[in-house]
Amino acid sequence: MSIAGDPGLRAPRFTALPPLSLYVHIPWCMKKCPYCDFNSHERRGDVPEARYVDALIADLEFALPSIWGRRVDTVFFGGGTPSLFSAGAIDRILGAVRARVPLSPDAEITLEANPGTFEQHKFTDFKAAGINRLSLGVQSFDLRFLAALGRVHDDQEARAAGRAALTIFGNVNFDLMYALPGQTLDDARADVTKALEFSPPHLSFYHLTIEPNTLFHRRPPQLPDDDVAADIENAVEDALARAGYVHYETSAHAQPGFECRHNLNYWRFGDYLGIGAGAHSKLSFRDRVIRQVRYKQPQQYMDAALRGAPLVEDQEVTRDDMGFEFMLNALRLNAGVPIALFAERTGYPFTLVQKGLDAAEQRGLIERDHLHLRPTPLGHRFLNDLQALFLPPAGNAARIAVKPIVMERLEP
Repeated sequence: MSIAGDPGLRAPRFTALPPLSLYVHIPWCMKKCPYCDFNSHERRGDVPEARYVDALIADLEFALPSIWGRRVDTVFFGGGTPSLFSAGAIDRILGAVRARVPLSPDAEITLEANPGTFEQHKFTDFKAAGINRLSLGVQSFDLRFLAALGRVHDDQEARAAGRAALTIFGNVNFDLMYALPGQTLDDARADVTKALEFSPPHLSFYHLTIEPNTLFHRRPPQLPDDDVAADIENAVEDALARAGYVHYETSAHAQPGFECRHNLNYWRFGDYLGIGAGAHSKLSFRDRVIRQVRYKQPQQYMDAALRGAPLVEDQEVTRDDMGFEFMLNALRLNAGVPIALFAERTGYPFTLVQKGLDAAEQRGLIERDHLHLRPTPLGHRFLNDLQALFLPPAGNAARIAVKPIVMERLEP
């Protein structure tokens, strides 16, 4: 009989289930940005807010058997632009959550918002509804680059929204991007300086990448070359480090104690239930781990959820997939993870990833002892190459949901 710790174990065995987060996807936005490959849809006319909230609540009801009795530690409203919804709708969703699942008394509850005078007046009402962390999609404080990115706000609105968010919420993330069309090293340094003037508790800086199925993919802009982009990345990281921010994850920097708990649960291979159009879930049971995907198109999702069938698929994560998925997430953390976390979160022994570990160590991409595993600075710089060493056999790779919807623009 196979037991936990046996390299031949074919099914995971958990002594305790991972922490659980809730992701709520709001798919509409004012305008589809040319770089965005998220499941977002430009608003045309009135958004069916009430019906969509009904569908989210029905979706949560549908999911209850799979998370029954488990506490939710973090909630995140992502999109799209969740702040297009009224504070009353957000309050109704959170009320439904509290009535159906045990929500941690100190739960981190984040909402994504875009700068702009059309939303700022809502911030106080969002706080009253239960939102205690705001993630503000600034992208840049330079009007030239906001225009190049197709953003609907300008630099003055970005500053005004930033001040309002910090005054009302305190716990705020600014989303920014670098290596933008036409951006120079001096431009990037100026953007970082403007962001640091606010001293936000959390800053997410993302390298602009051209994703399939985007306008930028069809009509690529002129981006900085690789050498300039690398210089910009180094300059951003150095400036934030000098300002006292901890670079704790590939694109995330935080003042000590303000690391994003929701994202950390992803990186540590915790569980998450995703509700809403196109939302992904990863859920553990005593002897298996499953992934779920909701219907992507809002109308199709609402119709399916309201008849009690919001899923497009429900797939078990295989033994071969498990090691790669854990490492895909954990290696984004600059400080790494305890080795014991692998067996705790996957249900398999650490020997499952031994081949990839040996290859990574030989190339100087990781360092480890008997207690801890972390990427080296070289592994951090070449993260995609490092993660690829843990890919499962080619026949399984196509099945893996390697891009779950998460907060603060992990993907693009």
